[in-house]
Amino acid sequence: MNNVHLIVGDEDFLAERAREEIVAAIRAESENGDAIEISSIRAGDVSEAELLDLCSPSLFGEDRIVIINKMDEAGKEPAELIVRLAKDPGPGISLIIVHSGGGRQKAQVPKLKKLAHVHEVKALRNNERPNWVTQEFRRYGIRPTPDVVHALLEGVGSDLRELASAISQLIADTDGEVTAAKVREYYAGVAEVNGFDVADLACAGQTHRALASMRRALQLGVEPAALAAALSMKVSGIARLYSTRGKPHISLAGKLGMAPFILEKTAHLARRWSGDAVSEAVIIVADLDAAVKGQGGDPAFALEDAVRRISQLAG
Repeated sequence: MNNVHLIVGDEDFLAERAREEIVAAIRAESENGDAIEISSIRAGDVSEAELLDLCSPSLFGEDRIVIINKMDEAGKEPAELIVRLAKDPGPGISLIIVHSGGGRQKAQVPKLKKLAHVHEVKALRNNERPNWVTQEFRRYGIRPTPDVVHALLEGVGSDLRELASAISQLIADTDGEVTAAKVREYYAGVAEVNGFDVADLACAGQTHRALASMRRALQLGVEPAALAAALSMKVSGIARLYSTRGKPHISLAGKLGMAPFILEKTAHLARRWSGDAVSEAVIIVADLDAAVKGQGGDPAFALEDAVRRISQLAG
């Protein structure tokens, strides 16, 4: 079998991880190591001339990795070119093809499976997530108890990217001594939350808790528009205060329309923000405001994306 890898399935996080692991394994076996050349191209943009260029032998015989993304969205001609390439990529060429398993090129999957090392990355069913969480802990050499797994799923939700990130963070924060009590403590305040709680956590850079709180707020019936408004108010306050040094004078509370304790709390948060981060956050909440008012996309998805991006800016 050629050095061809097929990542097939519709779970984006697992696909990204599979791609990273394949690249790491190829680098480990290559004489070029970390210096190995990597080219990435969208399948729909593939042309015969470009493929020939990407897969032509290098002048010094160095290994290469060619990643072809979104094979499921390719047209007929690019798809046929890619299948032909997969039959014989050429010496020193490692080919990674990423396919959702569906789409217009669903029929190409069986052909590619015969030519490649197959890495399945299907979306998990709800009853499969506890085992996945358990295995994720074991990547760090930790065997979690069932109550830890349950507490984490309850606090974080079903998104694999967030679960993986939360597990990594919990292990780092607890030196690997993860208990259900510590998980619940980490996500304290999620059970009953409002928009201001979510905004505070997001603007403090606490990504996992902010997202968990946001999801819980939506479950409790808080409208996305209300959560977006609270986030916008907090970002606006930070924009006014981030350049302030020291404890703000109480008279500033009246000028900004804030209660004194809100002023102090916001000023404390604002100190960790830079001017560039504030500018980007202002744009994010403006886009979010439009999204929750029906001007594009799913409000809940837009809200989650905004909370994540703002918390990362704060971090």
